[in-house]
Amino acid sequence: MDNLHIEQIRPELTWRLRRGALYPEAPLHTMEMDEDDYGVHFGAFYPDKLVGVVSLFQDGTDFQFRKFAVDPQLQNQGIGLQLLQYISHFALAQAGERIWCNARLSATGFYSRAGFVQTGYPFNKNGIEYVVMEKPLI
Repeated sequence: MDNLHIEQIRPELTWRLRRGALYPEAPLHTMEMDEDDYGVHFGAFYPDKLVGVVSLFQDGTDFQFRKFAVDPQLQNQGIGLQLLQYISHFALAQAGERIWCNARLSATGFYSRAGFVQTGYPFNKNGIEYVVMEKPLI
């Protein structure tokens, strides 16, 4: 998608889009994570509207991303892929060796197309099925 730009944002700016794309029935205040203060948060803007968010957390050379959300009305237009590539480059620049997430089973095709592989077995958290997917950065 042309004219998309990605920048670092404050964690509270992720909450409304997190809820709208991932947990539409949840109260807004439940979108805040205790870990938000320890992560780096990114927003994708098109042209000036926040249309995608993701939060990235470092543990040594491993980077986990969480709460990856794209505006439901703009999904399947490349926004998610551009965000994923951006945070992968960011993690690599921070000496990252691996990037990973707990992927919803419904999103595993997206991650596979981006070079991620499934590790482990599916698990359930709060009624949603997930599986760990990862990609080496080096």
